[in-house]
This record gives sequence, structure tokens and C-alpha cells, in this order.
Amino acid sequence: MRKEFDFRSILRNNAVTIMFVVLCIICLCYSGQTVAYVMFELFGRLSRNAFLVLALILPIVAGMGINFAMTIGAMAAQIAALWVVEWGVGGLGGFGVAALMTVPIAAFFGFLIGKLQNKMKGQEMIGGLILGYFANGLYQLLFLFVFGNLIPLKAPGLVIKGSTGVANTIDLSTERGFKYALDGIWRLPFGTALYIVCGALVVAMAVMFILKKIKLNKLIITAVAAAAACLLYQIPAVAKLFSMVNIPMVTFMVVGLLCLFNVGIMKTRLGQQFRAVGQNRTVANASGINVDRTRLIAVMISTVLAGWGQLIFVQNMGSFQTYGAHEQVGLYAGAAILVGGASIRKANNKQAILGCILFHLLFIMAPSAGKNLFGDAAIGEYFRVFISYGVIALALVMHAWSGIQKRKKAKAAAE
Repeated sequence: MRKEFDFRSILRNNAVTIMFVVLCIICLCYSGQTVAYVMFELFGRLSRNAFLVLALILPIVAGMGINFAMTIGAMAAQIAALWVVEWGVGGLGGFGVAALMTVPIAAFFGFLIGKLQNKMKGQEMIGGLILGYFANGLYQLLFLFVFGNLIPLKAPGLVIKGSTGVANTIDLSTERGFKYALDGIWRLPFGTALYIVCGALVVAMAVMFILKKIKLNKLIITAVAAAAACLLYQIPAVAKLFSMVNIPMVTFMVVGLLCLFNVGIMKTRLGQQFRAVGQNRTVANASGINVDRTRLIAVMISTVLAGWGQLIFVQNMGSFQTYGAHEQVGLYAGAAILVGGASIRKANNKQAILGCILFHLLFIMAPSAGKNLFGDAAIGEYFRVFISYGVIALALVMHAWSGIQKRKKAKAAAE
């Protein structure tokens, strides 16, 4: 009973998540923003950031920590986006071409990242950070000197006027770009989307029950939960909270597919190898698993997914800063997944989504709360940056402390 209701253990294991819940409540109280506006902003941020956060799961499971080198995958996506704009392939077709181009570029970068990180086992996260800085220098050289100088660009607005190199901002809202290529396919009001998702979920669970993949109790629980959500939305006060929210259905379907991919791959032989390598490399190697190859595959998949995530991000924004849009991708995605309760050794879809929600809730409300509390919105901005680095630092400290506690217990048990 004590183990089941050990509140100290629960608090210790979920300290970061609980802290963020408290901070979000405080910021909501002092921000002066309506809940409807917060929900509107939150769903917009979720649609463009959730994919990036989910892209971090596989390297964590494989014992490599947070893949800060996913920044390089974002660079690959921006290189692909540049060429799509240069060729004038706009709309959904342009987004598809950019996604296809991102695969070989990001996979090649991921291969190089994985090869190097296999030489620095145990130091992958710091190695990923340094790799990101190194790659950023090459990226700046490519966009400032090679593109527009050695490789001419003819699309209007792509080259800096009176100089060489790519312009500071690449506009995707023109006919040559792919703004809202994914988001604009199918948008629905929140209520309509809720009914469709709940109905589809119940049907899917029913099919799985027929195929004997789940038990009857899970089907009943799902149906009751879906009915409760639909009935709750019928309450005028609840419906008003989501009155401003429109859901880009296709974008969230893509996010859902990535969640299914993360779950599905863990049930395969490769997924079991990820887990085995993450738990103990020595034991995995003794079991006949090629540890280096397994880690390499995890990083390559994560880097490609990060590239796709960056494309989803920029098509939602409608433009991107050529020389800076990729720089904070790894930091913010890593902080978000840690906020959800993940560690540098364990992570899943639920933690990634929860962390993305809490992290961006704080990002939405912190500037207004800072202005109302201290008279300066900039304080809220500084607080957001402090939180981003602080969460990562706290997670690393807690991981080290947890390791010390485990070693003490093992030593005490041996004695």
C-alpha cells in the first residue's frame, strides 16, 4: 500500500510537470487573457510544434538522451524549402516535394551525427549541442556565400538586394510557397472536430475488439469517455471556451500517425532493440544486438522526423527566418518533452503531448503575466528563456540524483 500511495515518490518523479502546472495556473490568473484566447493560441502552437517534440522519443528510448542535433534536421528542411521556392512549386505539391527532398538530406546528416555520437557514448547530448553549433556555421556559409553566388538563385526576393546570399526571410505566402499547405486542406470548428474524432475513436476501438486486439472493458471505457466529452461540449460555458478554435484536421492526423508510428515501432524487433540498448548497452551487445547500428538508426529516424516537423512549422507560420529559424528547435522541443514527465532515458507519446501543452501554455501567458506583475512584458520573455534552460538543467540534475540513489540502494542491498 505504501508503494502504491507513496506521494513523495510521485512528487519526486513528476516534480517538473507539477511545477509547470502550478506556474501555468499562476500565469493564467495574472495574465488577464481570456481562456478562449489561450485555447486559440494553444491549438495553433500544438499544430506546429507537436510533431517536433514527438520526433525526440526514439533516441531517448535508445539511451541517447535528448537529440539536440535535431537542429540539423531542421536545417535540412529549410534547404529543401529554399529549393521548392526557387523552383516555384507552390501549395501542397511544393510541401510534398520539400518533404521528399528532406528525407535524403536529413538521413545523410543523421548518419553522420549517429556515427560521431557512437564515438562519444554517454556524452551524446553535449555532442549534439556542439554538432548543432558546428553545422550552423556551415549552414550560414552555404546560405550567405554558396547560394546566390556560386549557385545562382533566380526567384524574386530570394537574394539579398545589392549583395549575395539568401534573403533574411523566405516568404512562403506567395504563389511559389506553401503556406498552410497542410493546415488549409481541412479546417473544422472545435465542436465538429470533437464529434468526428470521438466517433472515429469509438469505431476504431470497436474494430479492434472485433479483431480481438482489445478487451470489451476498454471499448466500453472509450465509448463512455467519448460520449462524456461530446456531452460536456454541449454546455454553453464550455463551448464558449473553444469558440475561437479551428482545428487543422490533416495536420493533427499527421501528428496522430507519428504517435502510432512511435507505438508500432516499439512492438517490432527494432523497437525491442532500441529498448535493450537504452537499458544496458553491455547486456544488449552480449545478446547479439549491434548496438552502434541500432543507435545510428534511432538518430537517423529522429533527424528525418525533425526535418518534417520543421516543414510543418514553417508552413503554419507562412515564412521563416533564414539564418535563425532552426536555432532553438532542439532546445524548445527538448524542454517540452521533459516538462511532460519524460527523462533522458524514458519517454512516450503521452509525455510528449502533455509537455508540449504545458510548455506552450506558459509561453502564451508569461509575457502578459510579466507585464501585469512587473510592468514590463520583456520580463515574461526572459522568464520563458530561463524556464527553457532551467527545465533541462533540472531534469539532468534529477537524473544524476536518481542514479546516485539507485547505487546507494544497490550497495545497501549487497551489504
